Amino acid sequence: MRLVVFGANGPTGRQTTEQAVAAGHEVTAVTRHPDSFPLSHPRLRVEEADVLDAAAVEHVVKGQDAVISTLGVPYGRAPVTVYSAGATHISRAMTRHRVDRLVCVTSTILFDVPAPGEGFFFSRVLEPFFSRVVGRTVYDDMRRMEDVVRTSGLAWTVIRPSGLFDAAEVSDYEIAPARLPGRYTSRADLAHALLSTATATATGDGHVHDFLDVRTTQGTPTMLGLIKKEAFHK
Repeated sequence: MRLVVFGANGPTGRQTTEQAVAAGHEVTAVTRHPDSFPLSHPRLRVEEADVLDAAAVEHVVKGQDAVISTLGVPYGRAPVTVYSAGATHISRAMTRHRVDRLVCVTSTILFDVPAPGEGFFFSRVLEPFFSRVVGRTVYDDMRRMEDVVRTSGLAWTVIRPSGLFDAAEVSDYEIAPARLPGRYTSRADLAHALLSTATATATGDGHVHDFLDVRTTQGTPTMLGLIKKEAFHK
C-alpha cells in the first residue's frame, strides 16, 4: 500500500514509518523538519509539510491509499489547535483526492470512563489531574479532532492509547473497542496497531468507525518513571 504518515518525526511516527517500510509498504513520511528525520529507505519518501498548511497537506495526500496521523504536542498552558486543524486539513484533502482510509491517535482518557480495575487514587485523583489540569488544552483539542474525524465521511478509525513508553519490539498487546485494564502502551505496539488497522480494510476487519484502545501488558514502566520522562521530559 501507499501510506502517508503525519507526525512522522515524533516517537510514534518514526516507529510507524519504520514498521511500515519493513512490511513492504511505500511510505511518505511528513515532517516540518526533514533534515532531522533519521530514517531512509528506497520505499520511503520524506516530505516537508505542516498540517496547518492546507495546500501542503493536499500535496502529500494525493495518490495515497491510506493516511495515518500520529500528530502530538507536549502538555502546556497555551491553547492547542494542531490536532483539530490538522485533522480538518487532512480529511478535506482526503475527500478531495478520494483517499478514504484514515487512522489516527488520541488518548484512552477520551473514553470518559474510569480505568478498569484501578483504585480511587489513580481513577479519581491522578488521571483527572492530568486530563483536566496538566493536559487540559491537549485533550480539549483531541476531542475537537475526534469530532472532525467522526463527521468527515471517511473510513476512519481512532486509536486511543494509554501512557506511552518506548520498547524495543512489538509485544502480544491487547486491542479492543472499549477501555482496557492497564496504564501503558508501548510506542512499538501503538505503531503496529496503527499500521495493522490502516492496512486491514481489504480483508474487512479494519474496525472502521471504531474507537480502539491498545494496551501493553509486558515490560511496562513504573508510573513515577513514566511521569518524569513523558510529562516533564526528565
